[in-house]
Amino acid sequence: MVLWIGASLLSGRREAWDSSMYWSVAYPVALMLCGGLGYAFPERPWRWALALFEGQFLGMVVRNGELGGLWPLGLVLFAIISLPGIATAQIARRLASRTTR
Repeated sequence: MVLWIGASLLSGRREAWDSSMYWSVAYPVALMLCGGLGYAFPERPWRWALALFEGQFLGMVVRNGELGGLWPLGLVLFAIISLPGIATAQIARRLASRTTR
């Protein structure tokens, strides 16, 4: 939620993904967080990416003050943009398993 609301407030946009700040700062930070969480907690690392990006959906709802009629589409879009995060978490899990051997 912090990434979404922060990028939205700092950019002055209602929705963070409408600003370049989201794609150049918040999204890469989210991917790094996915990798860090996948490394630290390697069991089912995909869940961290989904939780992080669906948390951004909640941030969007809180920031906008409403759920809106397109919320199912929003959930789907956040799931889609979480795919690189899932891949990053999976790679980090593999690295974690190699270092513990």
